Amino acid sequence: MAKKAKGGGAKNGQGTPATVALQAAGVPFTVHAYEHDPAAASYGGEAAEALGVDRARVFKTLVADVDGTLTVGVVPVSGQLDLKALAAAVGGKRAAMADPAAAERSSGYVLGGISPLGQRRPLRTVLDASALDHPTVYVSAGRRGLEVELAPADLAALTKARTAPIGR
Repeated sequence: MAKKAKGGGAKNGQGTPATVALQAAGVPFTVHAYEHDPAAASYGGEAAEALGVDRARVFKTLVADVDGTLTVGVVPVSGQLDLKALAAAVGGKRAAMADPAAAERSSGYVLGGISPLGQRRPLRTVLDASALDHPTVYVSAGRRGLEVELAPADLAALTKARTAPIGR
C-alpha cells in the first residue's frame, strides 16, 4: 500500500535529509511511501511495483569508485549502470562499484535507501540522460520504502549532476 504526501514529507513524520534539502530549495516534489519487504530482490523494482510506476521512471542511486573518487550514478531500475560510460562522463578511465560501507559512510544513508539528494558528503553525480524523457522521475527519499518524485531538471540542478547516457 502506497501513501502520498505532496511537497513535504517532514511534516508527515517522513523527513529525511533528502526531503529537507528539497524543502530548503523550494522545489516541488511528492513523497511516496510504501511498505518495504526486507526479502525484496531489488529495492528499485520493489518501489516501482509498490507504487504502480513504470520502471523506466524509477531511478536507483549507485555509488562507484572512478579512479579513486566516489561518484554517484543515477540510472533507471529497468537497466544497469554502465561503469565505462560513467567513467567517461566524468573524464575518468576506470570505474568499479564502491565498497558498500564506503557508500553508506559517504552518503549517510543505508544501502537500498541511498538518495542522490541530501547526502552527508555531496559527491559528483551523473544522471542518466533518459531521465529527461519524463516529466517527473522517482528516486529514493533516503529510506527504504520511501521515494520522492520530482522533475528531472530539478534533480540535476540540486545534485549538480551532469546528464549522460550511463545506463544500459
